Amino acid sequence: MKLQKYSLGIGDRFAHQGRAQLQAIMDAQALGVDLTPVWNKSYREHQIIGSTPEQTRQAADAAVKALNWRDDYFVDADHIGLKNVDFFLTASDFFTIDVADQIGKAADARKTELFIKQQDQFLGELFIPGIETPFTITRATLADIAQRYLLAIEEAGKIYAYLVARKGSAPFLVEVSMDETQAPQSPIEIFFILAGLAQREIPLATIAPKFSGRFNKGIDYVGQLDEFVVEFRQDLAAVQFAQSQFPILQGVKLSVHSGSDKFSLYRPMQQILKQMDAGVHLKTAGTAWLEELIGLAEAGGDGLALAKDIYRQAYARFQELTQPYATVIDIAIAQLPAPELVGRWDEATFTAALRHQPENPSFNKHFRQLLHVAYKIAAEMGPRYLNLLAKHEATISRNVRENLLERHIKPLFLSPATMR
Repeated sequence: MKLQKYSLGIGDRFAHQGRAQLQAIMDAQALGVDLTPVWNKSYREHQIIGSTPEQTRQAADAAVKALNWRDDYFVDADHIGLKNVDFFLTASDFFTIDVADQIGKAADARKTELFIKQQDQFLGELFIPGIETPFTITRATLADIAQRYLLAIEEAGKIYAYLVARKGSAPFLVEVSMDETQAPQSPIEIFFILAGLAQREIPLATIAPKFSGRFNKGIDYVGQLDEFVVEFRQDLAAVQFAQSQFPILQGVKLSVHSGSDKFSLYRPMQQILKQMDAGVHLKTAGTAWLEELIGLAEAGGDGLALAKDIYRQAYARFQELTQPYATVIDIAIAQLPAPELVGRWDEATFTAALRHQPENPSFNKHFRQLLHVAYKIAAEMGPRYLNLLAKHEATISRNVRENLLERHIKPLFLSPATMR
C-alpha cells in the first residue's frame, strides 16, 4: 500500500461534502492530474463535533460509491498519539503520528550514543543533491539532533509498533508530523530524523515538518515567501536523499499541513515539484466547513440567517473558541465587524467578507478566521444546521467543489497553460 505521487488531505467537519470534494479531484483527473484523496479528521475535531471515525469512513465510502471512484483513497487518523489511537483503529487506514510533544526532550546518554553509532557512516562532509553547500557532520552534530529529536523518533516507533500489533494484516499508511512545534526543522535534521525512523523499520508514507512563517487556519501564508521557497526545496532534497539511502523509505513524500488556502505558496511549490520530479501530500484542513457557511449565506433566507447566528455566537464566545487554536490564528478583535452590523448584511456582503479572495476589498481575514474555529457552534445546533446543509446542498456543494478545484488543486498541480 502506498500513496501515488500527489495526494490531497481533504477535511470535512460534518461529513456532508465528500462527493463535492471527490468531484473536484475527479475534475482534476480529467485535466491530467492524478490525486489520491485522503479524508482527514483529528481527535480534537471529533470531540468538538461529537462524531466518530466510523462516520468519516462511511462518508468517504459513500462518496466513492456515488461517483464510481475506481482508484485508491484513505481515511486519516489525523494527529494521533498513544492516548487516542484506539479511537481510530477500526475506521482508519492512514495514521498521522504527531510527535511534537516529544521534540526538545533530551534522550538518555545510552540511547544518544547508539543513535550516533547508527549514523556514523554520514560523519564528515555530507553532500545532499539539490543543496549547494555540503554539511559538516560531527559526533556533536548527531548528539545535538538526538537531544532534540530522538525521543520523538522513539515515540513514532512505539505508536507504529502498536498499530502493527492491533491492525494485524490490515494494511495502513503512516505519516510522522512535526509541524506543530515552535521552530522549523533544518534539512539535515529532517534527513537524520528520517534515518532514525528508517532504522526503526517504519515504512513511512509522508513526513510533515514545520516551515518558517505562519500557517494560520483558512488564510494565506504569513511570512517571507523567499524563505519558504528555500526551505521547501531543501526539505524536498533531504527527503529524496533519504529515499536513496534507506530502501524502506522508497516513496516517502513531504507533507504540507497548510491550514488551507496558502495561495501564495502554490505556484512556487508547483515549480519546485516539477523541477525536482517530487511528490507531495497537501492537507487542506477545514476549507469545506467555511464553504458550507458561504453556501448557506449565498442561499439567503434561512441559510443566511443561520450563518449570521453562528457569527453572533462566535463573537460572544471568542475566547472559548480561539484558545485551542491560538498558535494557528491571528485575529484582531478590533477588525471584527459587530454582530449588529453583520445582522444587516445581505447575501453578497456576507459572502464577500468570508470568501477567501484577498483581492476583494470586502474580504475580512479576521472574520474568516473566527468563523473557521466556530464549527463547534454549528455542531451544537445539531439538526438545525444539518437540515439546512441538506436543503441547500446544491449551492453548498458548488462552492465546495469550486473552491477545492479552482483555488487549491489548479494553482498547485496544473500549469497556467493547462488551466486556460
